[in-house]
This record gives sequence, C-alpha cells and structure tokens, in this order.
Amino acid sequence: MLDFVIFAVTFLIVLVSAVLYLYPASRQASGIPGITPTDEKDGNLPDIVNKGSLHEFLVNLHERYGSAASFWFGGRLVVSLGSMDLLKQHINPNRTSDTFEMMLKSLLGYQSGLSGDAAESHMRKKLYETGVSKAIESNFSLTLKLADELLSKWESYPASQHVPLCQHLLGLAMKSATQTAMGSRFEDDQEVIQFRKNHDAIWSEIGKGFLDGSLEKSSTRKKHYEDALTEMESVLKKVAKERRGKSFSQHAFIDTLLQGNLSEKQHISTLARTCRFFLSNIRRIRPFLTNYATQLLVQALVLSRLDYCNSLLAGLPASATRPLQLIQNSAARLVFSLPRFAHATPLLRSLHWLPITARIQFKTLVLAYRCLDQTAPSYLQTLISPYTPTRPLRSACTRRLALPPLRSPASRARSFSTLAPQWWNDLPTDVRTAQSLTTFRRLLKTHLFKQHL
Repeated sequence: MLDFVIFAVTFLIVLVSAVLYLYPASRQASGIPGITPTDEKDGNLPDIVNKGSLHEFLVNLHERYGSAASFWFGGRLVVSLGSMDLLKQHINPNRTSDTFEMMLKSLLGYQSGLSGDAAESHMRKKLYETGVSKAIESNFSLTLKLADELLSKWESYPASQHVPLCQHLLGLAMKSATQTAMGSRFEDDQEVIQFRKNHDAIWSEIGKGFLDGSLEKSSTRKKHYEDALTEMESVLKKVAKERRGKSFSQHAFIDTLLQGNLSEKQHISTLARTCRFFLSNIRRIRPFLTNYATQLLVQALVLSRLDYCNSLLAGLPASATRPLQLIQNSAARLVFSLPRFAHATPLLRSLHWLPITARIQFKTLVLAYRCLDQTAPSYLQTLISPYTPTRPLRSACTRRLALPPLRSPASRARSFSTLAPQWWNDLPTDVRTAQSLTTFRRLLKTHLFKQHL
C-alpha cells in the first residue's frame, strides 16, 4: 500500500510539473525579462491590440523591462532589443546575409561572399549602403507621391466602404521598393504584382523545397518554380540592359551595382590579402605537417580562391596579375619549406601547378569547350559560334571558332566572345578535337604546362 501511495504522489508531482511547463503563462525567456502570455493560443496579441499598435506595445514593454525584453507573438517567443548598442552586440555586419544577395544567389547561381574575409564583406557592405542611401534620397519624392496617390484613392471611397488596408499598404511598399531598387520599369501596377508573385514563388521553394527535397518530388511545383525563376531572371536582365551605362534623373539601387563594382585591381588586392592570411596560418603549423598535407591545405584554402571566377581576369597584363602570381610562388615555397627568395618555377613544375596566367587561360578554354559541347549555360553559348567556311575546306573539320569582327569596340577586347575564339584557334588540333571534357582538360593542361613552364 505504501509503495502505491509513493508512486501516486510521484506521478502527481510529475504531471503538475509538466502542465506548468507546457502552459504558455509559465514560460519565460531564459535570463531575459519580459511579459507572460495573456492567452494560451494568441500569446500577447491581445495586449498589442489593446495598446493600439505594435509600436506602442514595444515602447511600453521596454519602459517596464529595459532594453532587452521578451513577449509572446502567438505561440512564438520574441526577444525585442530596444537600443542600438545591444543591436550592434548581436549583429556582425561582415557575416550576415541580406535578402538582396540571397535573391541574386538564387536567381543567378553566383557564390555568396559569406565565406570571404571581413575586408571583402566590408567593401560589399559599403557598396550596398552607398547605393541604398543614394537611391532613397533620389526617390524620396516618388515615395511621397505614391503615398499621396493612395491617400487620394482612400478619400474617394464612400465612408461605409471597407478598405483592405493591409493589401493597399503592401502594394504601396512593393511599388515604392521596386521603383527605388530598379527604376521606372515598375510604374505599372501589373509589373509590380507579377514581380512579387515570382519572387514569392522562388523564395518559398528556396526556403523549403530545396531543404526537404519536396520540390523534386512534385513536377507541378518544380515547373511553377522554374517558370517564376526564368521570368524573374528575364526581368532583371532587361532592367540591367536598360540602365547599364546610362544616366537617369532618378538614381536606382541597381545603378550602384552596375556602375560601382570593384575594379580588377581592387579585387586582386583583396584576393591577395585573403590568401596571405591563410598562408600565414598554414605557416604557423607547417613544422607539424608533411609536404603532402601542406599541399592539400594550400590547394584547398589558397589555390581554390585563386581559381574562383579567374576567367574574369582574362586579358589583363601580367603586371596586373603579378600579386596573385607572387601568392602562388609563396604557396609553392611553403609546401617545400624553402626560404622566401627560392626560385619558384622548378617548384611549380614539381607540383604540376600552372602559373596564374595559364590557369586563367585554362578556365576560359574549358568554358569554350563546354559551349561547343552544349553543356555551358545558354547565355555563354550565344557568345561564341563554330567557324563555318563559305566553301569546302580542310579546316572545316578542325573544330575552330568564328573570330569576332576586326573592328570590334575596344571595350570588348577582354570579353569572352573575343578572347575565347582567339585562344581556342591557337590550340593544337588534337586538343581542340578531344572527344570528352576529361580528355580535353588533360591535353589542355599538358599543352599549357609545356608552353608556360
């Protein structure tokens, strides 16, 4: 009997503890003062309604509980920071992502700079800040005009007519934001609505469909996603084409991105600084590593960065890419634990590393091969075309590329459409006519290795 009583009391204590823990009113943010939920389902939403607005509720909340306070938005605990000092402590601007960058990454497939160093992220952040400030300043009158138009629209309604406030304000925000970011193309309401629909479709699938794999399982959802992606990409390209290199009375945020990109010199300087940082760290642990382990580290942390998007540096003089070549030379000396002034060419030959100029040429020619093989992105395939002689010639079967017109603008001298055909046609016939990408890469590296080392 005593055993049963002990069991019953223990069970009752556990049950009461569970109820107290699971009931919303008993939950508090660990270590953060705040208000308890007034409703089991809605949390503190009734309190927000009673205060008249979220702003008034938060002002009162911070007056009662200080700069950091918690409340319940439905069933979700929210921590509100009421001072800039606290906000700075919890946000690192060099490591956080932003919606615009993530949207570009999802649309255009470019690599995010989140893994880069702080200096590179800081420059990107300053570029964004300048663009946003300039765009808002230039389009402030536009925002006021749109707000006045909406107010006039409301005033024209009968007093008894219901106004869908949330939808109207969301439309105002979208129209103002799209015009501030991308210009007058979004003056048309239908253009704004379609842009929002496409953006929501893409963003929802990126947030869920790719993570849980459900997108691949539903052909309908996948087609809807791909159609929205294609249309969104088309709109962004049209906007960029319309505004590139032109001046407008109202500055848009995209103008800063098109005109204010980092120069090749700044990019090379930043890249060299990042690589020196990694070489310095590897040098500290070099006494504990074998040559092979050091080579793997250098290839993973340094050479991978030197190779990333290096085809954009095609056509630059050797003096411009010299800082990157010095980095590669230092990396080779580090692998063999040789002093600073040791000759680097034999080391590069021993490691079978192509020098920087050859690596750039290698990447460009691989892209050209993929264009001919129709495995490259479609926008690259349109930039080059196979050479077709006007009459039967032996050169017709040597897989050459058509050269651009001799009187091409000087601005195109370093473009892919100009350099790729020139470099491709200079390759030996057996390299150009390789039957697979793997064979082509092997023959091309051997050819460039003999040519440069």
